[in-house]
Amino acid sequence: MARLAQTPGLTDEQRAILETVREFADKEIIPHAQHLEHADEYPADIVDGMREMGLFGLTIAEEYGGLGESLLTYALVVEELSRGWMSISGIVNTHFIVAYLVSQHGSPEQKASLLPRMATGDVRGAFSMSEPGCGSDVAAIRSRAERDGDDFVLNGQKMWLTNGAYSSVVATLVKTDTGADSVYGNMTTFLLEKEPGFGETAPGLTIPGKIEKMGYKGVETTEMILDGVRVPASTALGGAETGVGRGFYQMMDGIEVGRVNVAARACGISIRAFELAVGYAQQRQTFGAPLAKHQAIAFKLAEMGTKIEAAHALMVNAARLKDSGARNDVEAGMAKLLASEYCVEVVQESFRIHGGYGYSKEYEIERLMREAPFLLIGEGTSEIQKTIISRGLLKEYRG
Repeated sequence: MARLAQTPGLTDEQRAILETVREFADKEIIPHAQHLEHADEYPADIVDGMREMGLFGLTIAEEYGGLGESLLTYALVVEELSRGWMSISGIVNTHFIVAYLVSQHGSPEQKASLLPRMATGDVRGAFSMSEPGCGSDVAAIRSRAERDGDDFVLNGQKMWLTNGAYSSVVATLVKTDTGADSVYGNMTTFLLEKEPGFGETAPGLTIPGKIEKMGYKGVETTEMILDGVRVPASTALGGAETGVGRGFYQMMDGIEVGRVNVAARACGISIRAFELAVGYAQQRQTFGAPLAKHQAIAFKLAEMGTKIEAAHALMVNAARLKDSGARNDVEAGMAKLLASEYCVEVVQESFRIHGGYGYSKEYEIERLMREAPFLLIGEGTSEIQKTIISRGLLKEYRG
């Protein structure tokens, strides 16, 4: 077992899960990631393997067929998967968020209908908040749901859906006219069920195609067009009676889970970048000695390892806080901020250690150089995290 990023206080079951996932990453993900990523090919065989392991039901309660594990276990699994290939963690990330939202906020009928199918991976979730004209400025969303008897009719355009095509249920935030004083009380999350694939996947719901990206390939990122999508009021997350108008608050709860996930992804990529760097530095000879014997390189490795430890500790703390039932918005923001920024720095240092070879597509570090920047913007930019952190601290330290 590697020295870096160890987590004290894990149960035997948690350690067994992580050992299994790490072995899976070593044998089934890392050997194939380069080819799949360069081809932008969906990793169907790897996904099938994750289904067999029960990973899609990791955090879903046992009564619904899941493993009933904690957010901490989920985050540590994501760290291991991201060490193999970040796109693999992306396939389960939005699924986990939607499963969490249904588990925490869903009506009894929604839980009974969706969670057993989500636990097996037969139904996979996508999470939709952003739009072409807004990202972190959630109040600016324009997509709307208008009440029509016992139904709602949805119109608008959503953006940046990870798993947009392969998902079967999309947790979708839109504006609704509930008469609330605040714009945030006039938003509702709908659980939109659709067929997997591209094109019109449900009446009025279209997934146009894949968005081409610099990195984060293999997993599809899409738009979603809503053109007169008619759904029963009961598809509002939480049900027709209590779910309408609660969408913003539900989504923010899910985003805290998502930020822990991004921090975990950043830790996984950083660990892999360090492994590549320390391996290369001990093999590559310059001026009559391995690179690692030169103080300039040894100091880089020391700094990289320290950053990984710090990011991992913050991520674990944020996950454990959420598991305790406490609010973790500040801690999740801190973990996401530090882990994503450090990830970019660690990957770049690994790239520098590789020298000219790091620029070659034959070397894994080239892929990590394109993947790491995504974490600076996913689930809110670093500037958004600083806003959340500072607001939270100012509430605690009022003069």
